[in-house]
Amino acid sequence: MVSTDKVKGEVRWGILGAAHIASSSFLPGLREAGGGRAALVASRDLARAESYAVAEGVDRAVKGYESVIDSPEIDAVYVALPNSYHARWTERALKAGKAVLCEKPLCVSSAETEAMLETAASTGSWLWESFVFPFQAQHNRLLELLASGAIGEVVELVSPFHFKLSRAVDIRLSGALRGGALADVGCYPVRLAQEVLSTRDPSPGEVVGFSTGNAEVDTETVAIVNYGRQRLLLGCSFTRAYDVFTRVLGTKGQIHLSNPFHPTPVDSIVLLGDGKETVEHPTVDARSFSAALRHIHAALRGEEAPAHLAAESALRSARTLESIVQACGIPHPG
Repeated sequence: MVSTDKVKGEVRWGILGAAHIASSSFLPGLREAGGGRAALVASRDLARAESYAVAEGVDRAVKGYESVIDSPEIDAVYVALPNSYHARWTERALKAGKAVLCEKPLCVSSAETEAMLETAASTGSWLWESFVFPFQAQHNRLLELLASGAIGEVVELVSPFHFKLSRAVDIRLSGALRGGALADVGCYPVRLAQEVLSTRDPSPGEVVGFSTGNAEVDTETVAIVNYGRQRLLLGCSFTRAYDVFTRVLGTKGQIHLSNPFHPTPVDSIVLLGDGKETVEHPTVDARSFSAALRHIHAALRGEEAPAHLAAESALRSARTLESIVQACGIPHPG
């Protein structure tokens, strides 16, 4: 098992699904991070996997996700499948002794999330949910500022994630695949709230909001999640121009982040307080996945203790998402 047997040399990754997220985010981050390589990619269609491997520089293509999970050539698995497939294939990989980085959301319900975390604990295999921003220098700087009292007591997190979904046919519009704006991008502000607000309680307080969409999923959701003295205001959609501009509001000032989720060196963190404005650009990596993958590689080689494992946050996120689903009347349970 990778959690007890240290990886020597490069970490060999297997990718489940010839997905856009792997080619646009994971693989560029893997190249920038160094210390690992994409050894296998699997699809249910071998021709698709072969074409993907050639285009994206993966060593070899195979048919069927089992071929990656059962391969002795693989140290870690990246699950880039639709949401409804996450639980099945992540649990298979964990039971096979692989480290797993699973795309968010980890599961489509809190019950599935709890079961998956139990599998990770019982097997000893390490599991990460693919929120990579906690590994970023910008995020660490945000936490430093909050801990120092730079804006006093945090009162409110205002965090959107909007983008324009250009395709009329997309897995994110499928209820059967557990798509929807909240599951796809609204989960980011929910995860950020765990870092910024005092959300140690697994369940939020009162949730109010509204949602619109097609007959299967939400395409826009707005919600207020109350945590007693603090609250999260989130908005997410597939219908607007890209917007992730986030504000952390305190009793003595504010912090503005141009992109808290996938920052690059051009993104800023701005401290507003005492009548002054301080602008910083802490991020050094060009790719948002790079810092997370650099850490995972170090952990698998025994050079660092694993950080930001799914066990630390995934269940709280899943329960909050379920509360928002119920409050907003979103048509599917994930």
